[in-house]
Amino acid sequence: MRLSLSKSKNATSLYVIKDVIENNKRTSKIVEKLGTFKELEKKLNGQDPIEWAKEYIAELNRLEEKGKEPVVIAKYSPSKLIKKGEQRTFNGGYLFLQKLYHKLGLDKICSEISGKYKFEYNLDSILSRLLYGRILFPSSKLSTYELSSELLEPPDFELHQVYRALEVIAKETDFIQASLYRNSLAFSKRNTGILYYDCTNYFFEIEQEEGLKQYGFAKDHKPNPIVQMGLFMDGDGVPLAFSITEGNLNEQLTLKPLEKKILSDFKLSRFIVCTDAGLASKSNRLFNDKADRAFITTQSIKKLKSFLKEWALDPEGWRMANDTRIYDIRKLDENKYKEKIFYKERWIKEGGLEQKLIVTYSIKYKNYQSKVRVSQVERALKTLDTNPSKIKKHRQNDYKRFIEKKTCTDDGEVAENEVYSLNTSLIESEAVYDGFYAVCTNLDEDAAEIAQINRRRWEIEECFRILKSEFKARPVYLKRDDRITAHFTTCFIALVIYRVLEKKLNEQFTSDTIIRSLRKMNFKELKNEGYEPIYTRTDFTDALHEAFGFRTDYEIVTLKHIKNIFKLTKTR
Repeated sequence: MRLSLSKSKNATSLYVIKDVIENNKRTSKIVEKLGTFKELEKKLNGQDPIEWAKEYIAELNRLEEKGKEPVVIAKYSPSKLIKKGEQRTFNGGYLFLQKLYHKLGLDKICSEISGKYKFEYNLDSILSRLLYGRILFPSSKLSTYELSSELLEPPDFELHQVYRALEVIAKETDFIQASLYRNSLAFSKRNTGILYYDCTNYFFEIEQEEGLKQYGFAKDHKPNPIVQMGLFMDGDGVPLAFSITEGNLNEQLTLKPLEKKILSDFKLSRFIVCTDAGLASKSNRLFNDKADRAFITTQSIKKLKSFLKEWALDPEGWRMANDTRIYDIRKLDENKYKEKIFYKERWIKEGGLEQKLIVTYSIKYKNYQSKVRVSQVERALKTLDTNPSKIKKHRQNDYKRFIEKKTCTDDGEVAENEVYSLNTSLIESEAVYDGFYAVCTNLDEDAAEIAQINRRRWEIEECFRILKSEFKARPVYLKRDDRITAHFTTCFIALVIYRVLEKKLNEQFTSDTIIRSLRKMNFKELKNEGYEPIYTRTDFTDALHEAFGFRTDYEIVTLKHIKNIFKLTKTR
């Protein structure tokens, strides 16, 4: 910065100016108007205005060298139109994702892949924008490309290069997953002693099945072809590995191939696999009944053999953790024991598999299940009073299961009319299981510890919810199998980054708060000065800045400051 004098017929004005680069041309810009020579003489009580101005500017330069930039005075004209087509606002929420992107070494992974294929486009730029876009503004690949220009740092690739990159990402998905895991170990411990596995599916807006897209049991109940995603999550809720399989494949068959990949590519050998009942086939249990591996899986009490079911529901013989007494659950004081969990356990051996069956009982869980059923029965009764003939197929836990239809008389004759009624026997039979929950395991650990491990399965369900709801991973419009695989690879990596972000924030905020706040972290560009934050400063943004070690919530983020932030977010 330096002093500039502007002389007119009536006065001499003093300005602080500095050199800037605008449109690749060097020009001078007024930083501050100090006043006229006469005005300053009066204000300074006779001190030479020129000498004072030089000292003032020297102090500004000294502060700037120390990183303490001077106050910026931006001037706007109420009569000057803004330039047509000029972008004025940008998103800066991606900067925190960018920091984690580089912490996880994804730029290095892109570099290794680029060296292998020798292509000319910037894979690092493409992949990073696909990931930021999936979290901040989930949409099609075309829209993601267009919306990437709304980030503070513009992309340097063309749309056709995005689709070429998808082919490469699909080919290297196993390498990316294994490398991502290894890189994550460099800055954070991974709880791989316990692995959670689950499977879900995603529908396509097409009717023709082909390749990975096949008709199967859709969890969204959409009449469209689907693909299946199998997902392993570590004990802290961070995704570990995933696979994409045909939509018509039995989900129980998806576990072993992906687990074998973890054993070989991730060099893991000692862990406990925790699954729900739908994935708990005997084959999967035997696969993890090894010296270094174990399983914990949800067990349906209804599907137990009759003698085991009778034992599980027997009201006598129940225990509590750290308590030597034996309880009869029929005699419990509901107010006193409402928050307590009772359990019983026994070893069973069938078909060469020895496992421990643990059954828990909770008054609170019993009341919850009973309340849900009462609500469903009320809906069923309301449907019977209105138009029951419209009832068609229903899901396993749908309230419509309590409505039964009879089309013949007691004598076996064909009835002229269909008769709908409440299935009271089904209601009574379901109520028998209220409050009970069972798991099977080959571990000999304490029942309370096993139950605690199994209780965290909700986090993998949340992973799928985030993918489907927040990241809008479905419906899928891509046709080619390689691009479908690449799409879910980017969804998986985005989920890893998001989960790491949650951990960095000490899980203080909900997924809705985190994602919505990042999307709103916009900035208004002040030409040649910097960026003005136009988002609301909150407890979340304060925690975010504290966790990442830089701030973007000053009244203005100067060009020098923003360049330092760019550099900081791209270091490991």
